[in-house]
Amino acid sequence: MSVRIHEIAKQHNVEPKEMLSWLRQQGFVSADTKSVSSTVSKIYYDEISKKFGALVPVDDGSSPETLVSDLHSKPAEEEKPKIKLPAGVFVKSADDVARERKDVVKATAAACTATGVVPLSPSVVPPTPNPIVPVVPRSVPVAASATVSSIIVTEEGGVKTLHAKPPIIVRDFAVVLGLKPFKLISELMEMGIFASMNQAIEELIATKLAGKHGFLFDIKHRSEAHLAAPKKPEVEKKSLEKKAREEDLQNLVPRAPVVVIMGHVDHGKTTLLDAVRKANTVASEAGGITQHIGAYQVEHNGRKITFLDTPGHAAFSKMRKRGANITDIAILVAAADDGFMPQTDEALKHLQDAKVELMVAINKIDVKGANLDRVKQQMQERGIPSEDWGGNVVTVPISAIKGQGVPDLLEMIGLQADLLELKANPKVEASGTVIESEIDGGRGPLATVIIQRGTLRVGDAIVSGPYWAKVRAMFDDQGGNVNEAPPSAPVRVIGWSGAPDSGSKFAVVQNSREAESLAEGEQQRLKKESVVAAAHPKDTSLDVLFANIAAAHEKVLRVVLKSDVCGSLEAVRNVFEGLKSTKVRLDIVASDVGTITKNDVKMASASKAVIIGFNVKKENGVMALAKHHSVSINNFEIIYELADRVRGLMVDLLDPDLKEVKLGAVEVRQVFPVSRGVVAGCLVIEGKISRGVTARVHRGKNSVFEGKVGTLRRFKDDANEVRAGLECGIRLDGFDDYKQGDKIECFEIHKTRALL
Repeated sequence: MSVRIHEIAKQHNVEPKEMLSWLRQQGFVSADTKSVSSTVSKIYYDEISKKFGALVPVDDGSSPETLVSDLHSKPAEEEKPKIKLPAGVFVKSADDVARERKDVVKATAAACTATGVVPLSPSVVPPTPNPIVPVVPRSVPVAASATVSSIIVTEEGGVKTLHAKPPIIVRDFAVVLGLKPFKLISELMEMGIFASMNQAIEELIATKLAGKHGFLFDIKHRSEAHLAAPKKPEVEKKSLEKKAREEDLQNLVPRAPVVVIMGHVDHGKTTLLDAVRKANTVASEAGGITQHIGAYQVEHNGRKITFLDTPGHAAFSKMRKRGANITDIAILVAAADDGFMPQTDEALKHLQDAKVELMVAINKIDVKGANLDRVKQQMQERGIPSEDWGGNVVTVPISAIKGQGVPDLLEMIGLQADLLELKANPKVEASGTVIESEIDGGRGPLATVIIQRGTLRVGDAIVSGPYWAKVRAMFDDQGGNVNEAPPSAPVRVIGWSGAPDSGSKFAVVQNSREAESLAEGEQQRLKKESVVAAAHPKDTSLDVLFANIAAAHEKVLRVVLKSDVCGSLEAVRNVFEGLKSTKVRLDIVASDVGTITKNDVKMASASKAVIIGFNVKKENGVMALAKHHSVSINNFEIIYELADRVRGLMVDLLDPDLKEVKLGAVEVRQVFPVSRGVVAGCLVIEGKISRGVTARVHRGKNSVFEGKVGTLRRFKDDANEVRAGLECGIRLDGFDDYKQGDKIECFEIHKTRALL
C-alpha cells in the first residue's frame, strides 16, 4: 500500500515540498520525482514518524486503509480521544506559528529595504521598474520651485525634478505632473494598478510615471531635512499605511481557482466543459465550434472552480491569449487520435508566456486510433513531459463524451489549487477583468466579468476605460440573479454606458459621478489622440503622397461590420486583416456590437459599403430600407463562412481575366476577286473555322489585320463551319489585301474569374 506525499505531509503538519525534498534525500522516492501527488511506500512510515514526530489527527473522511496514522495505532489504554475537525483542516503547533511569524517579519523587512515603502496591496504586483532615474544633486542652485503637499518641483537648465517624500498621494502627484487626477488614475489602471485619488502609490511606480512625463524623480525619506514635514504626521501616515497592510493580510481568504480550457478546434474542449457542468453547450454553438469565451463556475467536493472555455479556431488567437492571461491553472486539451495540432501549439505558447500552472487532458481515449504514448512523446518534444514520464506536468486521460476520467481531472485541479495557495481579500473594493461584452436588444450593454479582488455588489459604480456602469443587476452562468460576487466569480453585469473592450480592466470607484468623470476623461484622451494622429501623419514624403493618389484609383471593398460580442468583433477584424491583397483593398467603414440598424444601412449607402453581420439580428424595417438603397446585407454564424464570403466579394470587384483560346487556322492558297471585294481560297490546316468569330491575318512573323469572319463558303454554298482538311473561301470584314501564303488564325476570348 502507498499514500500520496501531500497527504503524509498534511498529517505530519509539514509543507508538501519540504516533505518531498526530504524523501528524495533519503532515497525513499526516486531523484526525479517532482510532484507531491506522487506516492511513497508504507515501509518508510516509521522513518517518517521518527523525523517529523507524531501525527496530527485529521478527520477528512478517508478510509482507514489510506491513513498513515492507522499503521501506527497504539493500545487502547494509550489512545487519546481525537478531535473531530472539518475536512481539509489541520492543526498548527506553537512552533509552526512562531516560525511563520518569523518568515513574515523577514519578508516584510526585505520588501521595505528594497523599496522603502510598504506596497499598496498584496494583490497588486507592480510591473518591472525602469532603471532608477538619476537624481540632480542638491548642491545645484534652484532656479524655480513650486510646492504641492509633500512634493517640491525644481527646475535647473530646463530639467524639472520632483523632490518628494512618501507617501505619494495620487491627487497631489497628478497636480505636479500637470495632469487631472482621473488621467493619472487611467494610466495607473493601464499598468494594472487600481487606486483612488486619495490613495498612495509606490515609489517605483511614481519614478516610472515621472519619467514618462519628462520629470526626474528624487525620493526623500524622513532623514533628509530639506523636505521634512513635522515628524508626528509622517509617523501617523506610516502607521496607518502599515495598519492597512496588516488588515489586508489578515483578511486574505482562499478563493476558487480560475481554470482555462484551451486546445485545437474539435478536440473536445467544450464537450469536456459539458461533462463538468452536465450541460450540452456544444449543441447551441454554431457549426459545433466555440466562438466566444464562456465563463462558468462549478462545485466539486464542496469546492468551487471557475472555468473558461476559449475558441479553437485560428481567428480567435487574441481571445485565447486573453483567456490565458487571467487564469491560475490551464488545461491543455489534446485529442488522443490527433495529438498536437497548430492551435494546440499556439495555445501552449500563450500559456507559457502567461506562466500559469499547466495540466494536460488527453481526450478521446475511447476512439479508434487513440495513442496515449504518441501524445506523451509529443509533450516530451515540446518540453512539457508528463508526470509518469519523469516530468512535472499532470496528465489525465479522459473521454469527455462518456465522462471517463473527469472526476480524476477535477481532483487534480483541486490539488494544484491547494499547492498554489490562492487567496484574495474579499473586503476591499472590487476589481477584475472584462471577459466578454455585448449589446442586448432589451437590456442594453452587458459585460461578463471575473472578480479578481474584492467583492462586487449590486449598486456599485465601476469604470473600465471609456465606459462606466452603475451595477443594476448581476447574473451567474445559469442566468440566476446574484447580489454580490466574491473573488474568482464570473458574473454578467447590466448597467454599462457602452460595451467595454474584452480584456480590459475594471475597478469599483466611490460613486457614479466619479465613474462617469473617469470614463469621460478617458474618452476625451482617446479622441484627442485620434485627432492628433490624423492631423500629424508620421510620414509626409512624396512616396506616401503618390501612394495616396494611387489608392484613390484602386478597387476598394467597404464594409460596415456588426457582431454580437466584442471578442467576436475583434476576431472578425483579424480575419479581415488576413485578406490583404494588392488588387483590392478592404476598408472597414464602421464596426460595432449589436443588431443591424437603419442607421447602419444609411451609413453603408452613403459610403457604398456592404453590411457584414456575425451572429446578429436585424431591426424591423431594415431589409426594406436596404432594398430601397441597394445595400447588400450578409449575415453569418460561422466565422470561416464569413471569411469565404468576404473574399468572394473582393474578387467580384476585379475585372475578369481574359484568355485567348485558339479555334483553328487556315492557309491562303489562292486569291479570287469578286464583285464586292476579294475572297481568299484557303485550306483549313488546324481545328475549325466558324462564321462570325474573330480572326487574325499573319504574314510571316507579323500580324497585318484582325477582324471578324464575314463570309465563309464551301464551294458555292454558304457554310457556318469548316473543319480541318477541307477547302473553303474566306472573306474578313474590312480587309482585301490577301497574299498567297498568308495564315488566318481564328480565336475566341474567354473571361475567367480573377484571383486575389
